[in-house]
Amino acid sequence: MYEENQRKRRMIILLIVLMIPILLFARNLMKGKQRSVAGIREPIQTEASGEEYTKVNGYDISLAYKYAYDIEGLVVCTNDYFGMCPEDKISPRDVSLAWGKVAEQNVQVGFHWKASKRGLKNKVDSREKLALVGSVEDLLRQCSNNHLITLDPSVRKAVKRIKIGDHIRIKGYLVYVDGHHPSKKDFYWYSSTSRDDIGSTACEIILVKSVEWLD
Repeated sequence: MYEENQRKRRMIILLIVLMIPILLFARNLMKGKQRSVAGIREPIQTEASGEEYTKVNGYDISLAYKYAYDIEGLVVCTNDYFGMCPEDKISPRDVSLAWGKVAEQNVQVGFHWKASKRGLKNKVDSREKLALVGSVEDLLRQCSNNHLITLDPSVRKAVKRIKIGDHIRIKGYLVYVDGHHPSKKDFYWYSSTSRDDIGSTACEIILVKSVEWLD
């Protein structure tokens, strides 16, 4: 009996060891891989009006349209949020996109992209490589971190499929989010609406209506 148990234990350990590289490979496939894509245009936004409503964790939330938004981009980073705060509940996924020279030279420059705390960070190994896209300001104006909100279940599934290296087009609305709770502090979360801002204010909050994979 003892030898049989030992044999089973060794088999289990062997299976675990064999599964580790398979799981890591599958995880990398799901995460995606950096690449370059040329010819991606700048985002397009046009004035819009309207409002939608939802409820999250006891908050009554209004989503006020500020602009209709049409953004095509190369996915350079994604980040998922699992917290209990209203922002994490209403927008559990950020998708960072690049266009123009940044998307065209993404691999050649070798950007190190990282998303955390609702922001996007990147660095390069040398100024010479950065020169392929221009200045630091050129870099910051050709990428954005996007907080994605979905109210439609089918669109939510599409957003979950987005991975690094995808060339996608997102259409929806830049929104101002207002949340009211009968016993908690109200919260306000407003999208950037400028095409020229950079830094911590440069994140777009998008009520997503559709996601399209372009290649």
